[in-house]
Amino acid sequence: MRGGDREAEFREYLLADRTRLMRTALLLTAGDVHTAEDLVQTACTRVYVHWHRIKHEGAGPYAHRILVNAFLDERRRAGRHPEVVTADAVEPRLTDVPDQADTLAIRDALLDLAPRQRAVLVLRYFQDLDVASCARILECTEGTVKSQTAKALKRLKELMTEETGSS
Repeated sequence: MRGGDREAEFREYLLADRTRLMRTALLLTAGDVHTAEDLVQTACTRVYVHWHRIKHEGAGPYAHRILVNAFLDERRRAGRHPEVVTADAVEPRLTDVPDQADTLAIRDALLDLAPRQRAVLVLRYFQDLDVASCARILECTEGTVKSQTAKALKRLKELMTEETGSS
C-alpha cells in the first residue's frame, strides 16, 4: 500500500472519531482538557503506528482501548510521582451544560473515584458500552466490570450525597 493511501485512510478515520475520543478523554480526566488532549494524542499516535494491522478490524475500539489504558497508566505513574501545584488551576470551559454547579459537583465526585472505577462508569454510561465490550477494553473479566460498576456507583452516590448535604 502506498503511503498516501494510508495517510488518507487515517485522516478519514481521525476526522470521524476524534471528537468521540476527546469526549471520552474529558470524562476520564473529569474535565482536565490538557490531560485529555494528551491522552487523545497518545491514542491517535498508536493507532497511526498500527494502522496497517487494525484498519480492517476497526480502529475505533482499538483507539478507545488505548485511550483507557493510557489513562490508567498515567494514574499509576501520577501516584508514584505526584505533581506539585504551584498556582490555582484554570477551570476548563464546559459547553452545553445546563447547570455549572452540578457539572462541577459531578466532576469533583468523579475525581474522587479510583481511576479504574471512573473508567468503568465512563465506558458503561457515557459511551453506552455493554459489559462485554468494557471487559475487552479494560482487559478484565465481565465480573470485574460488574463489581467495579457497582462499587463506583455506590461511591459516586455517597460523594454526591456529601456534596449536596442531603441523605
